[in-house]
Amino acid sequence: MPKGDGKLLAQNKKARHDFTIEETYEAGMVLQGTEIKSIRAGRVNLKDSFARIRNGEVYLFNMHVSPYEQGNRYNHDPLRTRKLLLHRKQINKLIGETKEAGYSLVPLKLYIKDGYAKLLIGLGKGKKKYDKRESLKRKEANRSIQRELADRQKGRF
Repeated sequence: MPKGDGKLLAQNKKARHDFTIEETYEAGMVLQGTEIKSIRAGRVNLKDSFARIRNGEVYLFNMHVSPYEQGNRYNHDPLRTRKLLLHRKQINKLIGETKEAGYSLVPLKLYIKDGYAKLLIGLGKGKKKYDKRESLKRKEANRSIQRELADRQKGRF
Protein backbone atom coordinates (compact mmCIF):
# COMPACT_ATOMS: atom_id res chain seq x y z
CA MET A 1 0.00 0.00 0.00
CA PRO A 2 1.48 3.42 -0.91
CA LYS A 3 2.12 6.06 1.71
CA GLY A 4 -0.96 7.83 3.01
CA ASP A 5 -3.44 5.11 2.05
CA GLY A 6 -5.86 3.95 4.71
CA LYS A 7 -8.67 5.56 6.66
CA LEU A 8 -7.71 9.22 7.08
CA LEU A 9 -8.53 10.43 10.60
CA ALA A 10 -6.81 13.81 10.87
CA GLN A 11 -4.89 16.12 8.58
CA ASN A 12 -2.70 19.13 9.30
CA LYS A 13 -3.72 21.44 6.43
CA LYS A 14 -1.79 24.40 7.82
CA ALA A 15 1.51 22.47 7.63
CA ARG A 16 1.84 22.72 3.86
CA HIS A 17 1.02 26.42 4.08
CA ASP A 18 3.68 27.13 6.72
CA PHE A 19 6.38 24.68 5.55
CA THR A 20 7.95 23.47 2.34
CA ILE A 21 7.85 19.70 2.77
CA GLU A 22 10.86 17.96 1.22
CA GLU A 23 10.52 14.37 2.45
CA THR A 24 7.83 12.33 4.18
CA TYR A 25 8.11 9.37 6.53
CA GLU A 26 5.48 6.98 7.80
CA ALA A 27 5.78 6.38 11.54
CA GLY A 28 3.93 4.18 13.99
CA MET A 29 2.98 5.50 17.41
CA VAL A 30 3.17 4.15 20.95
CA LEU A 31 -0.34 4.61 22.36
CA GLN A 32 -2.21 3.73 25.52
CA GLY A 33 -5.40 1.65 25.49
CA THR A 34 -8.01 4.37 25.45
CA GLU A 35 -6.02 6.59 23.06
CA ILE A 36 -6.43 4.26 20.11
CA LYS A 37 -10.18 4.08 20.75
CA SER A 38 -10.42 7.89 20.65
CA ILE A 39 -8.25 8.02 17.55
CA ARG A 40 -10.41 5.45 15.75
CA ALA A 41 -13.44 7.60 16.63
CA GLY A 42 -11.69 10.55 14.93
CA ARG A 43 -11.32 12.61 18.11
CA VAL A 44 -7.79 13.83 17.38
CA ASN A 45 -6.26 17.18 16.39
CA LEU A 46 -2.85 17.70 14.75
CA LYS A 47 -3.09 21.48 14.46
CA ASP A 48 -0.28 22.66 16.77
CA SER A 49 1.67 19.42 17.00
CA PHE A 50 5.35 18.95 16.14
CA ALA A 51 7.99 16.23 16.40
CA ARG A 52 11.46 16.38 17.95
CA ILE A 53 14.37 13.98 18.33
CA ARG A 54 15.52 13.28 21.90
CA ASN A 55 18.12 10.71 22.92
CA GLY A 56 18.04 9.05 19.50
CA GLU A 57 14.24 8.64 19.51
CA VAL A 58 11.50 10.66 17.83
CA TYR A 59 8.69 12.11 19.98
CA LEU A 60 5.46 13.86 19.05
CA PHE A 61 4.36 16.86 21.10
CA ASN A 62 1.02 18.70 21.40
CA MET A 63 -1.14 16.23 19.48
CA HIS A 64 -4.53 16.46 21.16
CA VAL A 65 -6.37 13.15 21.60
CA SER A 66 -9.67 13.68 23.40
CA PRO A 67 -10.36 11.37 26.35
CA TYR A 68 -12.40 8.28 25.48
CA GLU A 69 -15.99 8.68 26.68
CA GLN A 70 -16.25 5.20 28.24
CA GLY A 71 -12.67 5.25 29.52
CA ASN A 72 -13.40 6.62 33.03
CA ARG A 73 -10.28 6.33 35.22
CA TYR A 74 -8.20 4.67 32.48
CA ASN A 75 -8.19 7.80 30.36
CA HIS A 76 -4.96 9.49 29.40
CA ASP A 77 -3.61 13.05 29.36
CA PRO A 78 -4.90 14.56 26.06
CA LEU A 79 -1.63 16.38 25.26
CA ARG A 80 0.89 13.82 26.46
CA THR A 81 4.14 13.25 24.58
CA ARG A 82 3.99 10.19 22.34
CA LYS A 83 6.90 8.18 20.99
CA LEU A 84 7.06 7.63 17.23
CA LEU A 85 8.34 4.37 15.78
CA LEU A 86 10.80 4.67 12.89
CA HIS A 87 13.69 2.56 11.60
CA ARG A 88 17.13 3.41 12.99
CA LYS A 89 18.42 4.48 9.55
CA GLN A 90 15.51 6.87 9.16
CA ILE A 91 16.11 8.36 12.63
CA ASN A 92 19.82 8.82 11.91
CA LYS A 93 19.01 10.56 8.63
CA LEU A 94 16.49 12.82 10.41
CA ILE A 95 19.05 13.70 13.08
CA GLY A 96 21.45 14.89 10.38
CA GLU A 97 18.75 16.79 8.49
CA THR A 98 17.20 18.55 11.50
CA LYS A 99 20.59 19.83 12.67
CA GLU A 100 20.61 22.01 9.56
CA ALA A 101 19.13 25.44 10.12
CA GLY A 102 15.42 25.79 9.49
CA TYR A 103 14.40 22.14 9.18
CA SER A 104 11.56 20.78 11.31
CA LEU A 105 9.58 17.56 11.67
CA VAL A 106 5.93 18.33 10.97
CA PRO A 107 3.04 15.87 11.33
CA LEU A 108 0.93 15.89 8.16
CA LYS A 109 -1.67 13.09 8.38
CA LEU A 110 -2.92 10.53 10.86
CA TYR A 111 -4.57 7.42 9.46
CA ILE A 112 -5.32 3.78 10.17
CA LYS A 113 -3.38 1.30 8.02
CA ASP A 114 -3.73 -2.46 8.46
CA GLY A 115 -5.27 -1.90 11.91
CA TYR A 116 -2.48 0.34 13.19
CA ALA A 117 -2.46 4.11 13.68
CA LYS A 118 0.18 5.65 11.42
CA LEU A 119 1.44 9.21 11.29
CA LEU A 120 2.86 10.76 8.13
CA ILE A 121 5.57 13.21 9.20
CA GLY A 122 7.32 15.57 6.85
CA LEU A 123 10.77 17.07 6.92
CA GLY A 124 10.05 20.69 6.16
CA LYS A 125 11.69 24.06 5.98
CA GLY A 126 9.70 27.01 7.30
CA LYS A 127 8.33 29.43 4.73
CA LYS A 128 8.80 33.16 5.02
CA LYS A 129 5.83 35.49 4.73
CA TYR A 130 6.59 36.38 1.12
CA ASP A 131 6.83 32.66 0.21
CA LYS A 132 3.35 32.10 1.63
CA ARG A 133 1.97 35.00 -0.40
CA GLU A 134 3.66 33.71 -3.54
CA SER A 135 2.21 30.21 -3.13
CA LEU A 136 -1.27 31.68 -2.54
CA LYS A 137 -0.97 33.75 -5.73
CA ARG A 138 0.13 30.67 -7.68
CA LYS A 139 -2.76 28.61 -6.30
CA GLU A 140 -5.29 31.33 -7.14
CA ALA A 141 -3.90 31.67 -10.68
CA ASN A 142 -4.21 27.91 -11.22
CA ARG A 143 -7.79 28.01 -9.95
CA SER A 144 -8.75 30.80 -12.35
CA ILE A 145 -7.09 28.99 -15.28
CA GLN A 146 -9.00 25.80 -14.47
CA ARG A 147 -12.23 27.77 -14.19
CA GLU A 148 -11.64 29.38 -17.61
CA LEU A 149 -10.84 26.01 -19.20
CA ALA A 150 -13.99 24.48 -17.75
CA ASP A 151 -16.09 27.38 -19.10
CA ARG A 152 -14.56 27.04 -22.58
CA GLN A 153 -15.21 23.30 -22.64
CA LYS A 154 -18.85 23.87 -21.76
CA GLY A 155 -19.19 26.40 -24.58
CA ARG A 156 -19.50 29.47 -22.35
CA PHE A 157 -17.00 32.10 -23.48
